Amino acid sequence: MVKNQLAAVILLSIITLLLSCNSEYTPRQAGYYKIDFPERSYKSFDKPGFPYSFEYPAYATVIQDTTFFEDKPENPYWLNIDFPRFNSRIYISYNRIGARALLKIQKKSGEYADSVTSNTLEGLVKGSYDLTYKHSYKASSIEDSIFVTPSNVKGIYFKVGGNTATANQFLVTDSVKHFLRGALYFDATPNEDSLRIVNDFIKEDMKHLINTLKWKG
Repeated sequence: MVKNQLAAVILLSIITLLLSCNSEYTPRQAGYYKIDFPERSYKSFDKPGFPYSFEYPAYATVIQDTTFFEDKPENPYWLNIDFPRFNSRIYISYNRIGARALLKIQKKSGEYADSVTSNTLEGLVKGSYDLTYKHSYKASSIEDSIFVTPSNVKGIYFKVGGNTATANQFLVTDSVKHFLRGALYFDATPNEDSLRIVNDFIKEDMKHLINTLKWKG
């Protein structure tokens, strides 16, 4: 009797398992932490002696850049706009067209030597494209678009798709004297999906910075 009851229980368990395997199953979608974004408000960066001014988010901090990817900045007008809340930073580099520039030239021995030259518009634009396409091996797409701001500042915006270190970059210039480049980086492992919502939020702040940027002198 006990044997028959045990067999019945086992049979019932197998039938239940088979029925559950054939039941409809909806996979759970991948999710990410909810982020509460601050209300947008802006402050003016108009430091005496700087060749440009712009507006930046009140929830960000502007600090002078002392190192640019382990290299010393070419002049004191390079800045970082830090977003501590999002572990991100916009690197701002500035170069004066026609000014003295120091380049690293690789010799046949493999060593690098300093070479003095002058900044040209063509060279600065090419350098910006080279920096952007450094990420092309990880990028699923790279789009560049020309724009002109309300203050008649001309530039190019770069949108880099895929799991890259920076998805949003830009350059602006007056083609005669001023040349400025910006790039948004995150202090996190690049993941296009998880960073998209923050990228989109800060991208609007980058656009505001670009649209309020003005040259001085």
